[in-house]
Amino acid sequence: MKNLIFINGTMGVGKTSVSQRLNKILEKSVWLDGDWCWMANPFTVTDETKAMVTDNICHILNNFIACSEYENILFSWVMDFESIYESIAAGLKSEKCNIYRFTICCSPQTLKKRVNGDLIQDGRDFEKSLARTARFEILDTIKIYNDDMTVRQTAEYIKNLL
Repeated sequence: MKNLIFINGTMGVGKTSVSQRLNKILEKSVWLDGDWCWMANPFTVTDETKAMVTDNICHILNNFIACSEYENILFSWVMDFESIYESIAAGLKSEKCNIYRFTICCSPQTLKKRVNGDLIQDGRDFEKSLARTARFEILDTIKIYNDDMTVRQTAEYIKNLL
């Protein structure tokens, strides 16, 4: 049975770093970051582009699921509404997968340090990220509070839950 592992959380919480580390420590693993499917200029969010991105994500994840070389399939992205996860899950052929949904969380103080240290977009990244945090608390996911954990510790913690 394959593992399909969703790594979720607000912008700046550590999804990418943890996923990158998990991809190194899990055997036969492959990783897709949802942001890679949004690399467009101009970055335009419409019903059409959202549908295209969701279709692309599903297509790639289904190819990973179908490939005999991979046992652990990682997908990281900001999925702050249950409907985002549901739209992706609906397009997956995951009947033969164990599905794990994790949300990485941290305090506003930790988030501010991480966002200000890592992201340089329009100067409002912390406020945008912080505003989304409450939405993650109500999702049907396993919450991992990583304020006092390194990337390595967080990845190992997730690995031990699989």
